[in-house]
Amino acid sequence: MRKLVNQFFVWLCVFFFSSVAYASNNPLPVKFGDPYVLLASDGRYYMYGTGAGAVDGFCAYSSPDLVNWKAEGQVFRGNIPGSWGVANFWAPEVYELNGKFYMLYSADWKVNPTNEQENFRIGVAVADKPTGPFRELSSEPLFDPGYPVIDGNLVVDEKGRMFLYYSRCCYKHPVESEIAAQAKKEGKFDSIEESWIYGIEVKPDLTDVIGEPVLLLRPPVKLNDKQSEWESRSVTSGEVNRRWTEGPFTFRKGDTYYMMYSANFFGGKNYAVGYATSKNPLGPFTKAANNPVLEKNVEKGGIVTGTGHNSITWSKDGKQMYCVYHGRTQATGDERVVFIDKMGVDKNGILYVEGPTTAK
Repeated sequence: MRKLVNQFFVWLCVFFFSSVAYASNNPLPVKFGDPYVLLASDGRYYMYGTGAGAVDGFCAYSSPDLVNWKAEGQVFRGNIPGSWGVANFWAPEVYELNGKFYMLYSADWKVNPTNEQENFRIGVAVADKPTGPFRELSSEPLFDPGYPVIDGNLVVDEKGRMFLYYSRCCYKHPVESEIAAQAKKEGKFDSIEESWIYGIEVKPDLTDVIGEPVLLLRPPVKLNDKQSEWESRSVTSGEVNRRWTEGPFTFRKGDTYYMMYSANFFGGKNYAVGYATSKNPLGPFTKAANNPVLEKNVEKGGIVTGTGHNSITWSKDGKQMYCVYHGRTQATGDERVVFIDKMGVDKNGILYVEGPTTAK
């Protein structure tokens, strides 16, 4: 009996102190952009992201508790004979399906007859283990919508259908709006390019898409739109002539789909996260009144800027949600590093993130 009591006490201490350490552990010693965390069936967490020294591909980290992370090395490499992707490997997400692990990722497509500067598409790789090695499912991207796309994300509806969300790049996509007109009037920029988020159904084996893409989210058109101020900061500050709507991460709670997304220049201090909701996986989505739910805190005495491109993971008992995202601090400079903060959805359906936090 004493042994069982001692074991329970040890478990309780580990749980308590892990929670405390976790809350004061930001930023993590992981130099990822676009971080994604999978809680696999083996009971461990696996993190994937952009950068961290990977060559034409992606590295991974593993953890038993979201606090202590072990480098697993490079788990996927493209730009090899037979690859469709040749450069700029970004934003991996990994899903455990039917005993396999499927990675969605963005890269420059080698088929580029007009020599476009941005020729991104989304592809799929598969592995038997979360640490790879991942091999390309096809010698071609998942689909070609006719414009550059990045940041693939999957959700499954209540009927078991699978949907892909992605961001159309800003590249060669100038959009008229009151914000663009104001920027031109003020002499900031002659035109404003935008990225938009689309959704499309995909086959269960991730070999093809079904139907046509549906536009789900875009930056505000009107100056008096309540979302306009925070989603236009990169333009109104004169930083760059682009407005982003990218990095979608979607989950279902009850009968509602929550899509988190990032806005503003991904390389700047104004990068921030909002969300929108819908009763249908292909919309229409309505942006939340409490946006942004995650943003820089330097004006409030903090040290974090550039918070964005998040994913979500859960505690092992499924009770606590965590927001995983990248950001920058005064100490890390331009280097993107990973943060993990608690988040949730309250009884009124309002999504919130308890961050950004940093170690004291």
